[in-house]
Amino acid sequence: MNKLLATLIAGLFATSVYAQTAPAVQSGMSGTAGVTATGNADADKDIAKADQKEAKEVAKQDEKIHKASTQASEKKAKAQSKADKKIADAQEKVAKADPEDKAKASAKAEKKIADAQYDAQKTMIKADEKAQKKIVDANADKAKAQAKATEKRSEAMAEAHKDAAK
Repeated sequence: MNKLLATLIAGLFATSVYAQTAPAVQSGMSGTAGVTATGNADADKDIAKADQKEAKEVAKQDEKIHKASTQASEKKAKAQSKADKKIADAQEKVAKADPEDKAKASAKAEKKIADAQYDAQKTMIKADEKAQKKIVDANADKAKAQAKATEKRSEAMAEAHKDAAK
């Protein structure tokens, strides 16, 4: 149980660290963000607008990722707390049992402890799975926003070059 919990927590930290230190394309603005030197005021305005929309969408998706991670952590902590309570109750019953009934009470306690640990692990796995799905969806939305902003920037640059060629 402890190894699984440690692995899940380590995985959560690894994904959060990756999300914070990823390159510009992953963590926010796309690689061409901020390029506004077209010499055409309308094109520059369109590029700035695309950058602003992209930044807003990326921030929104980052918030969704943070919320999903927080919810998973809370759910996992609650599951672990519940399991710990069940384990403590089972151990308390063994301690209170009569000397001749200790073996039977101990066997029942072992089963209750195993069940509590299994339930906690299952809940934690489901919480991680749900969080990962939300994170994947948010990252996909961020990529779409970046692609859309790149498209708008390219259109604005093309328009500026077309106007300059006249």
